[in-house]
Amino acid sequence: MVQNNVDKIKTGELLKVTNGKKTYLGTLMPKSELGRKNTIVLKLENGYNVGIAVTPKTKIEILKKAKKIAKAKKEPIKFDSKKKTIAILHTGGTIASKVDYETGAVSASFSPEEILGMFPEISRIANFKSKLIANALSENLRFAHYNLFIDAIAKEIKSGIDGIILTHGTDTMSYTAAALSFALENVPIPVIIVGAQRSSDRGSSDAAMNLVCASHFIAKTKFAGVAICMHEGTSDTTCAINPATKTRKMHTSRRDAFKAINAGKIATVDSKTGNIIFDTKDYTKKHDKKMVVRKFRDVKVGILRAHPNMTEEEIDVYTKNKFDGLVIEGTGLGHLNIISFDEKSKPNEKVFAKLKKLIESGCVVAMTSQAVYGRVNMNVYSAGRELLSIGVLGNICDMLPETAFVKLSWLLSNFKKEDIKRLYGTNLRGEITERSEEEFFED
Repeated sequence: MVQNNVDKIKTGELLKVTNGKKTYLGTLMPKSELGRKNTIVLKLENGYNVGIAVTPKTKIEILKKAKKIAKAKKEPIKFDSKKKTIAILHTGGTIASKVDYETGAVSASFSPEEILGMFPEISRIANFKSKLIANALSENLRFAHYNLFIDAIAKEIKSGIDGIILTHGTDTMSYTAAALSFALENVPIPVIIVGAQRSSDRGSSDAAMNLVCASHFIAKTKFAGVAICMHEGTSDTTCAINPATKTRKMHTSRRDAFKAINAGKIATVDSKTGNIIFDTKDYTKKHDKKMVVRKFRDVKVGILRAHPNMTEEEIDVYTKNKFDGLVIEGTGLGHLNIISFDEKSKPNEKVFAKLKKLIESGCVVAMTSQAVYGRVNMNVYSAGRELLSIGVLGNICDMLPETAFVKLSWLLSNFKKEDIKRLYGTNLRGEITERSEEEFFED
C-alpha cells in the first residue's frame, strides 16, 4: 500500500485509489506539465480519464505493475493480384495511434506492416501501402498543409493506385474535405477521409471500424471523388459515406458526430458484412478524365459571426489588415445589424458604412447563415437587400460556413475578382444544392 506518496507509483500501473468515499480503478497516465501538483490522472476502464487530487487521506494501491504494449509485428505482406490496392496517407489524429503506458507516449503506426498489425481485418479487403505525410493536430493545419496533402494524393493517383484513405483529426476534417474537393477537379478514384472520435487504446474506439468501412467502400464500388467515412450511429454497425462539401461535425465527442447538412449521405457501409447500400444515384463514377489541380495560396480570409450590438471596429479590422476575403455567418436568412430604427440603433449605420468601405477596398465578402439548415435569401428583408446592394455574395446559397470559407479562399487563390463573383454562387463540387428538402432536416 502506498499512501500520500505519488512518487512511488509509475505511469502504466493499474491502481486502486480511494479518496474520501470514492474509489477509482484505472491505469496511471503520464503527468501533464500543465497539471496541478499532487494530482494524478487515471484512465478508467470505460476509456475516460479522471483527475484525482491526492490528499493526506488518499490511499493508493498498486494492483498491477506497468507493462509495455508490444509493438505491432512486422510480418511480410503478401500482395494479392486479385485485390485492389489502397494507399493510406496519414496526416495525424488518433486513428493509427496507440498509447504506450510505460512511457506515456502516443506512438503512431504508419508502415503497412504496422497498420495490418493494428487492424488485421483490412488485409482481407485489399492490398495496402502506407505513408506519413504530416503528423499534426488538425486544428493546427494551414493552407500550406492542404497543398502538401494535394501533392501526395496527386502522386498516388498518378502511380495508378485504386483508392486513397486520408487519416485526419476530426476537429477540422470538414474543412480539409472541402479543400481537397475544390483543389482536385475530376478526381478519377475514391479519396476517403477517415478519422476517429475516440483513441484506439479505448474499448469504445471507432478507429478500426471507420478504417474497415472506408476500405470496403473503396474496394467494392465505382465511386470517384472525395468523401468522409465515419460512424453512422452510436453502435458498431454501420458507417456513413458523407459528401465532402456538405458535412459538418455536429458533436464534440460522439462517434456519430459527422452529419450531411442540407443533403443526404452518399452510402451506408455495414461494418460486419461489408455490404454497401447507396442512398443516391447522383455520384461520380471512376473515369479516365484528366484531373486538374489548383492549390491554395496564403490568402487572408476571415470568418465573422454576426451578433447583437456589433461595432464598426469589428468590420474595420479586416480593412486595416487588408484581408482578401471575409465570410459572414449572418443571422436567419443572412442578416447583419446594419439598419437604424431609433436613436439607440444609430451605431448600426456605422457598421454598414464600414462594411461598404471594406468591399470597396477590394475585399470579397460572402454571406452564410448561423442556422444549420436552410439557405441564405437576402431578397426577403430590407437588411438583406441593402447587403446585396453593396456587393455581398452568397444569396440563395446553402453552403456551410466552413465550406464557404474554404471555397472563397480557393477562389481567391486561383481566379480573378470578376470570375470569383460568378463562381462563388455556382455549384462546383456539390456545395450548393438546387433546392432545400425537408427530409434532410435533423429531427
